[in-house]
Amino acid sequence: MARPGRSRVTYDLVIRSRRAVLPDGERPAAVAVADGRVAEIGGYSADLPAASDLDLGSTALLPGLVDTHVHINEPGRTEWEGFATATAAAAAGGVTTLIDMPLNSLPPTVSAAALAAKRAAASGKLHVDVGFWGGAIPGNVPSLRPLHDGGVFGFKCFASDSGVPEFPPLDAGGMRAAFREIASFGGLVIVHAEDPSALTTPADGGYAAFLASRPPSAERRAVEQVVRLAEETGVRAHILHLSAADCLDPLAKAQSDGLPITAETCPHYLTLTAAEASGPAYKCCPPIRDPANRDALWQGLASGVISCVVSDHSPSTPDLKQGDFATAWGGISSLQLGLPAVWTAARARGHDLAAVVRWMAEAPAALAAVPGKGRIAVGGGADLVAFDPDAPFTVDPARLRHRHPVTPYEGRTLTGTVRTTWLRGTPVTGTASGRMLARKDTP
Repeated sequence: MARPGRSRVTYDLVIRSRRAVLPDGERPAAVAVADGRVAEIGGYSADLPAASDLDLGSTALLPGLVDTHVHINEPGRTEWEGFATATAAAAAGGVTTLIDMPLNSLPPTVSAAALAAKRAAASGKLHVDVGFWGGAIPGNVPSLRPLHDGGVFGFKCFASDSGVPEFPPLDAGGMRAAFREIASFGGLVIVHAEDPSALTTPADGGYAAFLASRPPSAERRAVEQVVRLAEETGVRAHILHLSAADCLDPLAKAQSDGLPITAETCPHYLTLTAAEASGPAYKCCPPIRDPANRDALWQGLASGVISCVVSDHSPSTPDLKQGDFATAWGGISSLQLGLPAVWTAARARGHDLAAVVRWMAEAPAALAAVPGKGRIAVGGGADLVAFDPDAPFTVDPARLRHRHPVTPYEGRTLTGTVRTTWLRGTPVTGTASGRMLARKDTP
């Protein structure tokens, strides 16, 4: 409830919570906001005069989540998704910063001109803050530095077919050349790691055949290749959407050897299993695997080998998600549901809210080097989330904000409800108040 106003106004807003998740852990606190930034953090009952004073009680106060793996698809495939719908879904899910993938938009973000087209398409449509990844594809090494200078946060490449013809994969030589160029200016490369030589065509349209066509060995071989090239070139590398727990050992060794290599996984790999894959809404690449694999991914998170949990929100039009597992589009739509999905599973495994915040806010912000994001800290942006960690809900596609309400979480009961999302201290409602971010920008 709101506290009575005081005659001496210092701050724009104070939010109090008995469960504030701060960099040093969860504790009662009051967070004061001025000019869109966190100005002071005091005790829960601290005297912090403000124009508005909101007491959340036992509802948790989290930093806004940072999702570094989102396919918005605009311009060019806006019928799949778009900036307005994706960022509205992000805000509803407690995500205040996202970074857009260079595909499946047309043109893909593989040149400075394409980056300009992307920014033009996003203008005036953002409910949260958005940055952009560049792409590394065959023949565009000369475009990588201009993209870096233009403010992209890093460069995505594929070791195998991306699913769209305008974003082809890099072979070993192309990957080496791109890594060397990106290393020369201190950039970050993010890799879809599946070795094409280990992939096969599914024998039929069932999930078992689809799963067999993309075995763990495909991921492990590609991860081992990235590790070798990172060691050779010195590039900072990140493995996207890790699905196969077989990759944890080579990643752990590379990290212990001091190589600058990190990895992420996604809510669907942590919460769903192959046995639940009842239709194409569950199809993604790499695939959702068995419960033992899922358990090992959780162990990889707990040990720190995997640092980030991000959505890989990859929607399409509903017609592309029809048919069978051999022919349907491979992508999971979960941007709005990642926080409750992960929290539901995490707390059942003994993890606390501080761990979820570390995986879904702090670590992704650090990965992309987005300043002032992912933490509730004095001087940082006042991107905040009121999250009721004990409130259950059943996933109703009609309440989802992304363009097409297709999701494997339909009908599933999750625990944890986002009550309010603030961007720079202002509640996110229907106004497109997000900003476009560039590398080294402040919020």
